[in-house]
Amino acid sequence: MARYILFHKPYGVLSQFTPEENARSLLEFDLPKDVYPAGRLDKDSEGLLLLTDDGPLIERLLNPRNEKPKTYWVLVERVPTPEALERFCAGLKIEDYVTKRCQARILTPQPVVAPRSPPVRYRKSIEDVWLEVVLTEGKNRQVRKMTAAIGHPTLRLLRRAIANLDLGDLGPGEWREVLRSDIHF
Repeated sequence: MARYILFHKPYGVLSQFTPEENARSLLEFDLPKDVYPAGRLDKDSEGLLLLTDDGPLIERLLNPRNEKPKTYWVLVERVPTPEALERFCAGLKIEDYVTKRCQARILTPQPVVAPRSPPVRYRKSIEDVWLEVVLTEGKNRQVRKMTAAIGHPTLRLLRRAIANLDLGDLGPGEWREVLRSDIHF
């Protein structure tokens, strides 16, 4: 019987079980055996990672033509203007591709998010703001490249949801098992 694990990947942890020099891995979190990450979050990103042994489900989730939405909370430097957010949502030229249309908004009220270790730099003279971004694609470091392209570098990136699966109240390094019937894709 297949297993489905929702895991809150902490900052600085690789989305793999194989340890690498100077990097933490999934091995240290006492996750069930024989499950694998369905997708990736880079070492500098945090949040929801689905682990499973259900290969067909991984294919449905990762295949770009299926356009499964992924929701991120992104702490950016300075408050973007409405025009900057419109450009962001319309699609941006990033390196050799143009991003698909997406959704982005300033979170109001600003969320309370568990502190990160090490903390994000803080400057009194610059206001940072959390955005909610919903993408249906997921190219390498895409959200970071997109916020940089509109002049608002990403300071912190937290994936909150994959389709209907939500991080909920899982703290960094915590996980819970869900049923296949809880997954709607």
